[in-house]
Amino acid sequence: MGLIFRIRKKFGFLFKWFFKKDRMKIGIYGPPNAGKTTLANRILRDWTGDVMGSVSNVPHETRRARLREGVRIEVDGKSVTLDIVDTPGLATKIDFHEFLKYGLPEEEAKRRAKEATEGVIEAIKWLDDLDGVLLVMDSTEDPFTQVNVTIVGNIEARGLPLLIVANKIDLPNASPARIKAAFPQHPVVPISALKGLNIDSLYKAIAERFG
Repeated sequence: MGLIFRIRKKFGFLFKWFFKKDRMKIGIYGPPNAGKTTLANRILRDWTGDVMGSVSNVPHETRRARLREGVRIEVDGKSVTLDIVDTPGLATKIDFHEFLKYGLPEEEAKRRAKEATEGVIEAIKWLDDLDGVLLVMDSTEDPFTQVNVTIVGNIEARGLPLLIVANKIDLPNASPARIKAAFPQHPVVPISALKGLNIDSLYKAIAERFG
């Protein structure tokens, strides 16, 4: 595994060409409440008629990675079959007091904080088993955060293809341009996973980037 990792890091494009797979394992990453599961549900509904899981306004609703295999996307004659991993929200610090604000009992809040912390560790470990990443960012917020910078650096260090999804463009204060300015080295696709706005452009980018 170590040798393959070093080869892929140094010769990413050649590695992809020589070791091209029939199916690509793609992780959906991002901070809590960026819309990762909403995006996963949108993709699955559009291409399989199914959903990945439930969503909530409470942060860290997804506390364990969820895998859905064999999702085939076809756009403009190009197709790609994905195994999609919906990962827990990434955070540098998880405090149980954060959950108390949403009316959860203290015992439940502490349990959720513990599970969310374990979920962050699991999400980072998944990077070693992926072929590419969809990084979801909330386009209404400042993208230049420690979480975003750290995960982009981790993805780049592994030589993984990255597609940044600027989510929530349906909201009035959305600014995908801020995300493009913060990470100009990577393609950025503005969408609303909830409303389905510009989702066809994302599918086209996925087919081109990961196909």
